[in-house]
Amino acid sequence: MPVEQRHNDSDSSDEQAFEVRLATALHDAGGTFDADRGALVAAGAARGRLLRLRRRAAVLGGVAGVALAGAGGALLVPWGGSASGQPPAAVSTTPRPTASPTAPAARGVTSDEMIRTLEKLLPGGTFGKAEGRGVDATDPLVAPYAQVVYDDGHGAAAVSVTVNRVLPGGHDAQQAVRCPDKVFTTFDSCVTRHLPDASVVTVVKGYEYPDRRVDTKLWTANLVTPDGHHVSVAEWNAAAEKDARISRDRPPLSAARLTALAAAEEWRGVVDAIPRDPRQTQEPPAAPQHGAGIRQTLTSLLPKGLKVVAHASDDDGEFTYVVVDDGHGRSLVQVNVQADMSDVAKELFGSGSETLPDGTRVAEHKGPGEKGGAGVVMWTADTMRTDGFRVVASAFNSGSQQTAATRSAPALTMKQLRALALSPKWRS
Repeated sequence: MPVEQRHNDSDSSDEQAFEVRLATALHDAGGTFDADRGALVAAGAARGRLLRLRRRAAVLGGVAGVALAGAGGALLVPWGGSASGQPPAAVSTTPRPTASPTAPAARGVTSDEMIRTLEKLLPGGTFGKAEGRGVDATDPLVAPYAQVVYDDGHGAAAVSVTVNRVLPGGHDAQQAVRCPDKVFTTFDSCVTRHLPDASVVTVVKGYEYPDRRVDTKLWTANLVTPDGHHVSVAEWNAAAEKDARISRDRPPLSAARLTALAAAEEWRGVVDAIPRDPRQTQEPPAAPQHGAGIRQTLTSLLPKGLKVVAHASDDDGEFTYVVVDDGHGRSLVQVNVQADMSDVAKELFGSGSETLPDGTRVAEHKGPGEKGGAGVVMWTADTMRTDGFRVVASAFNSGSQQTAATRSAPALTMKQLRALALSPKWRS
């Protein structure tokens, strides 16, 4: 995934309001790496994308547009498409003329009401530790949520729901119901359905940890209605998201029950109770669709003899990847392109880096992959021009960091990665 994803999980705790909105999306990025030189490579990119996500959340008042694999994750996501070929679900761009009939007219929703509603909507069972947040009239950007420990008689399981408002037909609405990219996110299935009321729901059966070091399952349902109600439901086969023993073979709710829970009318009433943010009256200007351009640039710079077997890019033209095969096994190659990164130059380019005659800084790194694939290695060439223009090129000896190595070394040598990152083509 883009190199910055290694930092998202730790950064998500910085702001309380932001925590709820992005919690699910950051699951697959967390806890699988150490603070090493690879982390320094990621630092600048993490800063840029996290700030952009926070700005988006501030403008829209909704969850940042992500596809979930457990959520997943999250950032989790194939911004411009999916190597699996899963097209983004079509979400209606026409809002309905009236609010949900259950919408509270003059009062908010408390945290206790959120918890009680979740417990009421779950099948019969017992409940343990519960927490939640209601509608905060003073801060409409804080997403209401509830989480409980639920036991249907077959073992305790954490179940959570988060609700918010997205712009009908907007970027966030479409991303919320898009399947994640298997190159970066481990999951067993992803199914998108259109419901009779024109809502779109995507159910992902995935895992809490991308490297499967603990086999904690995370199943999610994300639903978006034509009115812009976004409901995100998550469940685990353990009593907590992380650091809890597995208490059952699978989460308690089937895909059908997950969908029914997400589609419950009560959650739409909660969304309607959230004060409308005047900044959410229109979709912010769309980012230029440079994804195809950055991917074409990467493809044009690849050494001869490499066949591209999969690819994707983000919409803003900062990240792209290809999976190549030279006949000796698949190899993931990814590139991040970012401007104005001078403020993190000292952290990224230390004593082991090189300064070229024109002032460009270059750092080369070789180390293990960070997502747990057996035998996976990551080779990186990190470059920064004097004006802060940064290009980071990485290659792996596998087609995905989650899967075992398919070859002894990446398909590109360090010399080739360096030449690729230093190409003047990235300026265009």
